[in-house]
Amino acid sequence: MYKKILYCLIISTIFLFTGCTKEKQNNDLLTQIKDRGRLIVGVKYDSRPFGYVDEKGRLKGFDIDLAHMLARELLGNEKKVSFKQVNQHNRISKLNSGEVDMIIATMSITPQRESVVAFSVPYYMTGQSLLVRKTSPIRAIGELNDRKVITILNTTGERTLRYFAPEAIVQGYRTYQDGIQAMKERKADAMTADEAILVGLALENPEFKVLPQKFTNEAYAIAFRKEAESASLRNDVDNILLSMRKKGELNQLKHKWIPSSYDNKRKMKQILNKTPKYKDKFTDEEE
Repeated sequence: MYKKILYCLIISTIFLFTGCTKEKQNNDLLTQIKDRGRLIVGVKYDSRPFGYVDEKGRLKGFDIDLAHMLARELLGNEKKVSFKQVNQHNRISKLNSGEVDMIIATMSITPQRESVVAFSVPYYMTGQSLLVRKTSPIRAIGELNDRKVITILNTTGERTLRYFAPEAIVQGYRTYQDGIQAMKERKADAMTADEAILVGLALENPEFKVLPQKFTNEAYAIAFRKEAESASLRNDVDNILLSMRKKGELNQLKHKWIPSSYDNKRKMKQILNKTPKYKDKFTDEEE
């Protein structure tokens, strides 16, 4: 009798364990992606040189190329990726609703964002700077007090601007294109955003220039849902990014999309080596 009871308990435990394991596998996002055969990535369509639509209607940019590279490493084919448009207002909601697997959209790491999403290791270092007309007398952020300055809503720009130039007259716009259009219409004296974004705007609008001074250091990273099901995907992406960095592929992307005068390599190494998990993994020779 006792043997039968023990046998039933063992069988029940095996079935229970097997069922839980299958459920865990089914919920694992990386497994879902491989079963689906396609990565779904949220990217920007208006942020040259990271994500933008060119004159022929093609989606291009640093973040787009990076997504293709991740598809190559995760699924064996760089074409196995679909893109969904996001912006700074909706990218976190689209991620956490499950509409996309990850966000690659010039998203800098901040404590506030880390409370609602999980970030990969950084893939690009930038910092906030200023875009002004080439004829402008403005040379530094400290000269913006009592001047009209454009920031993009739901970015880190306004908070930083108010810290360095508390008397600046802030004008908030929803998109970078709205902001640069206002600059062209002379509605403001300067525009603040991440340097890499401003470089793209200056390339498209040669009447403007980007000042060389950066007044913050910010790291772009890939955002994932803050849940256990995304952990294996995030871990794999971290390892891919670290490998790409060691092989020079991230630097190749930088040189392809960002003018060579902007030094990303040194700052990327500094931030990685400050993180215990990645400390001392890189040498100058590897870069």
